[in-house]
Amino acid sequence: MITAISHKYKDESRTEWQKSLSGAIRDPLELLRLLDLDQSVYRKRLTFPDKFKLLVPLSYVNKMRKGDWNDPLLQQVLPQIKEEHNVSGFVTDPVGDLAAEVAPGILHKYPGRVLLITTGACAVHCRYCFRRHFPYADSFFRQADWQQSLEQIRADESIYEVILSGGDPLMLSDARLQGLCEELASIAHVKTLRFHTRIPLFLPERINSAFLSWVSALPVAKVMVIHANHANELDAVVAASLQTLRMADFTLLNQSVLLKGVNDNVATLERLSQQLFQCGVLPYYLHQLDRVHGASHFEVDREEAIGLYQKLKERLSGYLVPKFVEEISGERCKQAIV
Repeated sequence: MITAISHKYKDESRTEWQKSLSGAIRDPLELLRLLDLDQSVYRKRLTFPDKFKLLVPLSYVNKMRKGDWNDPLLQQVLPQIKEEHNVSGFVTDPVGDLAAEVAPGILHKYPGRVLLITTGACAVHCRYCFRRHFPYADSFFRQADWQQSLEQIRADESIYEVILSGGDPLMLSDARLQGLCEELASIAHVKTLRFHTRIPLFLPERINSAFLSWVSALPVAKVMVIHANHANELDAVVAASLQTLRMADFTLLNQSVLLKGVNDNVATLERLSQQLFQCGVLPYYLHQLDRVHGASHFEVDREEAIGLYQKLKERLSGYLVPKFVEEISGERCKQAIV
């Protein structure tokens, strides 16, 4: 029987992280202005989409280099005219999410694990996102559907791990996220909850005392997979938020995407792995780009990517080398490239 959802943390007023998000930059021209980039020079390179618009918190903008169009953080978030190009092989559902949906918001691709689309919301719109075309309005894990979806997990005793994804699961309020996690943790065969999130990089204030209080009490193993692509994302504030997560018994892992113009050189990838380790995070995956429509300009040539990875292995201790993988629709696990 599904128990009542806890409302220990009421949504009576906006928290600091919600206030920060409300001040996020949504206008590409405003972003250019903040970075001292000449609109008369760069405006023709932009696009102003009706959907999947620019969204980036000011704290992340403040990490970008002013006057540098090629800043690796800027390139991840700025909508560019290149996104409008139709390129063969780049599709709206590159990893087969829709075919894997077995109940509202539940994707079951791999044995023993299910993924929950908890929300369609993110703190940032990454321009290479493989779910940028995902029909969240039809598929995310609505609170009204929790009983049906949780019963699906409860009935399948082979499921030992639940992955909270989205969007970004930490965009949920503490009341909703706590309620969901407590329900999942009450299922006897669920041993691990895994959170996939970029929030610690973009809104580190989300990792606050209220969140840490209830999440520390969950009687299951907790894993958080963050998503840093460049060492410049890992400043002192981010490092401090990651430290509090470690103190709350999270195992911290990182997944990156190999992105042309962002991190497609050995020195950048090496520095990222080293900086992650200094923050208490182990490199986990380096993904070859998912071929989603609108992101073709980020793709690194496969042979070039393999060469970069081989050099990376020569320069790092083994525990700092992420697995170089790709996700192929219909396969039962990530596929190693090298």
